[in-house]
Amino acid sequence: MPRRQQTRGECVFCGREMTRGGLVRHLGACSERQEAITKANSGPRKDETLYHLQVQDAWEGTFWLHLEMRGSATLDDLDHYLRCIWLECCGHLSQFSVGGWRGQEISKAKRAKEVFERGLELTHIYDFGTTSETLVKVVEIRRGKPLTLFPITLMARNQPPEVACLECGQSASWLCLECVIEQDEWGTFCDQHADEHPHEDYGAPVPLVNSPRVGMCGYYGPAELPY
Repeated sequence: MPRRQQTRGECVFCGREMTRGGLVRHLGACSERQEAITKANSGPRKDETLYHLQVQDAWEGTFWLHLEMRGSATLDDLDHYLRCIWLECCGHLSQFSVGGWRGQEISKAKRAKEVFERGLELTHIYDFGTTSETLVKVVEIRRGKPLTLFPITLMARNQPPEVACLECGQSASWLCLECVIEQDEWGTFCDQHADEHPHEDYGAPVPLVNSPRVGMCGYYGPAELPY
């Protein structure tokens, strides 16, 4: 995949657009998020420790998420979330570890509160053949009531990177897998030139969805939230 400019994303609470790093600071001060926290704290859910996670693809950080995870949730919950939003293609094995790919493996049965502390960085590996590597960093911790009923809440996500069509330079929305596999070229095309593209050995071009796993193994998306 060609190198790309730094991506931007939107705060789920107020819609403000900024970079991945900017959102770390913004989410701590966002008035709309604080209103959501106050509302949740007045509700019936139980207090627990909540972790702000910055999640990004390990290659260059083009794709990223800001999540809030319950302390009572397990790493298996996080694995499921990452598979749904970014990774799942063929039911591959996965693991979390501290210290990179060859570091100490952490059981997915562990609860967040048993593992996480501020500044901790985990590596998540999906598929030990055509590998997707994700970095998960704990950037903030708070005590209170969860914002939703689910184990993990999305707070921000990168916008889909801008990719140009190889033929006309317009915005691309399709990827030719034959170009990627046989020619080692990131073959991206607009709707018109995807229809006209002659490569068929690996099937029709696949959609460029908002995931770092596009073009890898059998991944075709949809890169959607699990809940």
